[in-house]
Amino acid sequence: MADAAVTFGDRTPPQVAPLNPPERSLFGPGPTPVHPRVMRAMAAPVLGHLDPDFQQIMAEVSDLLRYVFGTTNPVTFPVPATGTGGMEAALVNAIAPGDPVVIGVNGYFGNRMVQMAEKFGGQVTRVDAPWGEVIPPERFLAAARASGARVAAVVHAETSTGALQPLAEIAHGLRDLPEAPLFVVDCVTSLGAHPVEVDALGIDIAYSGSQKALSAPSGLSPITFGPRAIERIAGRARPVGSWYLDEALLASYWGDARPRAYHHTASAPLVYALHEALRIVAEEGLPARAERHARNHEAFRRGVEGLGTELHAREGHRLWTLNTVRVPAGADMAATQRRLLDEYGIEIGAGMGELAGKVWRVGLMGYGSQRRNVALLLAAFGELLHEDGLLADAGAGVAAANRAYAQGAKEPALVAD
Repeated sequence: MADAAVTFGDRTPPQVAPLNPPERSLFGPGPTPVHPRVMRAMAAPVLGHLDPDFQQIMAEVSDLLRYVFGTTNPVTFPVPATGTGGMEAALVNAIAPGDPVVIGVNGYFGNRMVQMAEKFGGQVTRVDAPWGEVIPPERFLAAARASGARVAAVVHAETSTGALQPLAEIAHGLRDLPEAPLFVVDCVTSLGAHPVEVDALGIDIAYSGSQKALSAPSGLSPITFGPRAIERIAGRARPVGSWYLDEALLASYWGDARPRAYHHTASAPLVYALHEALRIVAEEGLPARAERHARNHEAFRRGVEGLGTELHAREGHRLWTLNTVRVPAGADMAATQRRLLDEYGIEIGAGMGELAGKVWRVGLMGYGSQRRNVALLLAAFGELLHEDGLLADAGAGVAAANRAYAQGAKEPALVAD
C-alpha cells in the first residue's frame, strides 16, 4: 500500500473565472463566422470514434467532401489537423527524399510549402512571382520540365495576398510532360466558394481547411488523393516520413473498408461541425454559393474604392473570399485594426511577409459573406478614416457598395439558420 502514502503536497488550485470570451465579428483570414447550425451540431452527444453510428457520419462527410472537391476519389477525408496539417499531409506523402519538386511562390503559404518540401528531402525549384500577382503558367511548366519534377505544387488561393491562381493551363501542361509530376494544390481559402474541380483538372492531391469558406471551426483539413497519388505513395522505396499523416494509415480509418482500423481518436464535435457545414454547402449549391461570394466581393471592392483606396491583388486574379486592402496614405494600420476590434468588435487580419504594414486582410467567406457584413465593414472603416481626417464622407464606402448591389441581381437568401 505504498501508493497510499503519495500526496499532492500543499498546492493551491488557481482561481479561474468562468469562461466568457467576447463576441467578435470575424472578418479576418480565418477563422471565419461559424454558421449557427454548425454550432448547434457541435452540441450533439459525443460518440466513440469507432462507434458504428459515428462511422456512418464519417462516410457522409467523405461523400460531401467529394461533392465540394469535384471528385470521385475514394480517398477523400478530413485530416485531423488545421490547414497546415493538410499541407504537410499532402507533401510528406507526395515527396520522397531526393525527388525534384517545383513550387510556385507568390506569397507566404507558397514559402511554407517550400520549407516543408525541403524538410522532407525534396530538391526544390522555386518559381517566384510578386506578392499579389499569380504564377505565370509558362514559367512554372518550363521549370517543371527542366527539373524533371516528380511533384509540382501551387497555392490556388494565396491567403497572404488575396490572389487567385489559375489552374487549368498548369494542370494540362503538367500532364503533357514526359513524366507527369503529381499536381498538388492548396485550396485552403477557396474550397466552398471558388470552383475547385479536382477531377476535371486532373489534380492529384488537394487540401483545404474547415475554418475558411466552409464556415466550421478550425481543426480539420479536408484532403483528397487521386489514383496516381495513391499509386505513387504505395510504390515508394522508403516509407512516408510521418506516422500520423501517412495517407495509407489515415485511409484505413477514414476509408470504406470494414471494420475501420484504429488510427487516432477523432473529435466527434469537430466531425459533426464539418458534416453540418458541408450539408449547408450542398443545400445552397456550389454555383449559387460561388455567385454569392463573387457578388459580395465585388460590392466590397467598389466600397473600398469609395473609401479612397484599393485592393492589392491584381485585377482579374482576386479572391472573392480574402481581400487585401491597401492601407491609405496617412493611416495608422495597427491603430485602425485595433480600434475596429475595440470599438466595433470586428476582427480583421494584418499583412504578412512582404505585405506587413501595407495591407489589411479582410475575409468575406462562407457564412460571413453577406451584404450586411459588407455594409458593417465599410461603415466602420469609413467612420475611422473620417475621424482621422483621411475621408471627407464617412458613408462613401457603403454608398459605393449599395450602388454595386443596385446594378446587379438581388442577393439570394442564405441557407436558413
